[in-house]
Amino acid sequence: MAELLTDDQIDLAIRDHLPHWKVVDGELVRDVTKDTFMDGIRLVATVAQLAEAMNHHPDIDIRYTKITFKVSSHEAGGITEDDLVLARHIDTAAG
Repeated sequence: MAELLTDDQIDLAIRDHLPHWKVVDGELVRDVTKDTFMDGIRLVATVAQLAEAMNHHPDIDIRYTKITFKVSSHEAGGITEDDLVLARHIDTAAG
């Protein structure tokens, strides 16, 4: 099982590498707004492929053109290095 990160490690990662993310209820959370519904669906499909390749899956909420990604390691009970990696992949996909 992956090791939980400390609050300081998470804060540092957000500050230095993940400025679009915040921590809410022990999860990394990012909202992305796309121009059209289909642009959002394409983003979700891309993230799904990345997540499947990692075998690490985010929670995804789609509300028309707004997509919310929530990333945490359920087995570990919080945020791990795997979550930071997945968040970076989501950032790359989101553009």
